[in-house]
Formats: sequence, structure tokens, C-alpha cells
Amino acid sequence: MFITDFDGVIIDGMDEYWWSARRCAIRLDPRLGTLPDAVPEMFRTLRPHVLGGWEMPLLAASIGGLGPSPQAFAAAYGPSLQQAVADLGWDRSVAEEALDEVRTDAVRHARQSWLALHRPYPWMLAFLLRLQAEGTPWRVLTTKSAAFTAELLASHGLEPEQVHGREDGPKPAVLASLLPSLPPEATVPFVEDRLASLLEVRQHPDLSPVRGFLASWGYLLPGDIDRAPDPIQVLHPEDLQAPLANW
Repeated sequence: MFITDFDGVIIDGMDEYWWSARRCAIRLDPRLGTLPDAVPEMFRTLRPHVLGGWEMPLLAASIGGLGPSPQAFAAAYGPSLQQAVADLGWDRSVAEEALDEVRTDAVRHARQSWLALHRPYPWMLAFLLRLQAEGTPWRVLTTKSAAFTAELLASHGLEPEQVHGREDGPKPAVLASLLPSLPPEATVPFVEDRLASLLEVRQHPDLSPVRGFLASWGYLLPGDIDRAPDPIQVLHPEDLQAPLANW
């Protein structure tokens, strides 16, 4: 069995993140209507800090000149996020509701163009298609909804054995539920682009059969690759050319 994260590993959703964050910010404060259509470089820099989608419109507001500066976010993300909530009055519920409305409108009125904002990494797409052709079972473990993730995967010809979405609970719990079905001594490769998630898995002794791989092409924080401790391995696109049995 092979298990992989979705965002930042299979799919590059940066264009969609900015598209939705920008529209959400403008909906909450029309003064932000001057935000650029193209993804600002500062948004790319700050995106790896994001733990919840509701934070993204606050980053957009920062880039648009409201709330703490982008430089403040880069220097101290948590305190700057709290300050942004205080300055803008957009608490989590307000931002989440507005973001959901933006995405719901997009899915309802421009579904195909919105789906097209999510682009697969070509090396990962080729690797997963090869697994399918070989009959190797693989699964997706994501914090997105399972149905939406499955639809996006299917649009690129990807058909995992199962998609475990946010409905299934925390990633460590899902991984733990899968291990009893494995043969004794079997290991499970798990690819993530968030080092913190892989470190969390390592804190669970019952998850020792899970082998963590950090995707070098994902939404990484500066220094993540250097901070990845053994036995977490850094995975590069060229590594995907090797048979899974050799990992």
C-alpha cells in the first residue's frame, strides 16, 4: 500500500488558493478590489504557514495593505494572524463562511474553470498512473473533503483505492486504522509536504510501520528539508522513477 497527501504533493493548488483568497477578501472589504489577479510572490512565500483555509483571506488583506504587513507575517506568523483578526474583525467563522461562499459560487457557476485552477505535478501524475497500471494499491489522505478530492483526481485519470478526507478524522488516526490490514512486518510509504504532519506521525509508537517521505516540491517552509530528521526521507521528483519496492 502507498499513501499520499493531496495538496502540495499530487496537486498544485496555489492558483486556486489565491483566486479564492482574493475574492473572499474583496467580499469582506471592497477596498481590497485593487489586489492583483496573478498570485503575488509574497502569497506564495506565506502559504506554507497556513494551517486553515480561513487564514488565506487575511493574508490577502495584508498584501492589499490592511492589517499587519506581509513582512510581519513572515517574521511571526501566529501573533500576526491574531493581530489581523483584531484589526480586520474577521474571526475564523466570518472568514470561513465567506471563503465557503466564494468556492460554492465558483463550483455552481464556473465549475470547470475553477477545477482547472488545480494542476497536477507532472512527475507525481506519471508515478501514480504507473502504480495504477501495475495494480499497486494506493490511497489519498487529505484534509479536503473526500468527494471533492476524488472528483479532482478522476479528472486526471487517477483512481485511488480510497480517498480519506477530513470526514475521516486526523491523519494519525486514519493511518492507525489502516495498519491492522497489512501483513506482518509490512511498511507503508506516506508522502507529505508538511514536515509537522510527518513529525506528528513519528510521535505515535503504533505508527512505526509508516515510513515518512517529505515531498521536496510541496509547500515547504524555509529549512524544512534540512530539519527533516531520520528516518523521514526527502523525496525528489527523480526519486519517483524508482520502483516502489526499492524505496
